[in-house]
Amino acid sequence: MTTSRLTSIACLFILTGATSASPAADKTIQVFILAGQSNMEGQGVVAYDHPKYYNGGKGNLVWSMQNSKSAALMKHLKDGAGKWIEREDVRISFRDQREIRTGKLGIGFTGYGGTSHIGPELQFGHVIGDHLGSPVLLIKTAWGGKSLYSDFRPPSSGGAVGPYYKKMLEEVRAALAALGDRKYRISGFVWFQGWNDMVNKDARAEYTVNLVNLAIDIRKELKSPRLPVVIGELGNLGEKAGGGMAELRKAQAAAAANPKLGEGTVAFVKTTPFARPKGLSPNIGHGHHWFGNAESYFLIGNALGKAMVKLLETAKVN
Repeated sequence: MTTSRLTSIACLFILTGATSASPAADKTIQVFILAGQSNMEGQGVVAYDHPKYYNGGKGNLVWSMQNSKSAALMKHLKDGAGKWIEREDVRISFRDQREIRTGKLGIGFTGYGGTSHIGPELQFGHVIGDHLGSPVLLIKTAWGGKSLYSDFRPPSSGGAVGPYYKKMLEEVRAALAALGDRKYRISGFVWFQGWNDMVNKDARAEYTVNLVNLAIDIRKELKSPRLPVVIGELGNLGEKAGGGMAELRKAQAAAAANPKLGEGTVAFVKTTPFARPKGLSPNIGHGHHWFGNAESYFLIGNALGKAMVKLLETAKVN
């Protein structure tokens, strides 16, 4: 994986031996924005296996590629020599707490730095890359512990615009500006968030309206009134949930079904089937982070990607 300043994104898309006049360099870059809070940042453990702190490695990515129900689906993550694949045609831009990180899609584009964790972006990028014949740029913009009610609050919801709504757009614009003269199309927006709104009664009550407004305002900012939007469910701990979590899940589904967003342009993705037991996960005390289970994050990314592909096949972006 390459770590560099954001201004290098454009040159990263020029493949070895390609020039600015070559077909590879001239293809329009398909841009997807991945936004949310800590679970979009990525908490899936890659290889840590300390017996006390990481449950002996159960549920990490290395373990999951050998022992999980999804092992066969994960084979493409490594090459024949056992090295992690870095995908040439799918690039990513992500600002963590220390620096702006850009490079080929692979493991490690999370808030931890290095290659210790994965998020939904990994398999999402593989699904999208396999579907499209164009180069892909994923712009991941996410922060832990943030609410839609205040931190990401969109302008159409009234009140003070959320500082992280503004930061999200700043990061998107910076990544797009770094493409220089390369042609691009903003092709989709993915939202995976909800925990901080779940624990606040007022935030839960407003969540559907705020999420609809977020989609409307993002489309307006990006000048794409029918931009495909995929909403990932707050599926932590599985299907059985009551109280605030059940309420928030209904609010998310209701937002996706709201006619204001346009039929066939929004998808709600259930993620509860991807929850795994804490006993088969690295972080047994982190239910808010899917217990750090890499298979969960892989399957979430897979489902989000497939939902986006379906929208791309049916929705008119412009």
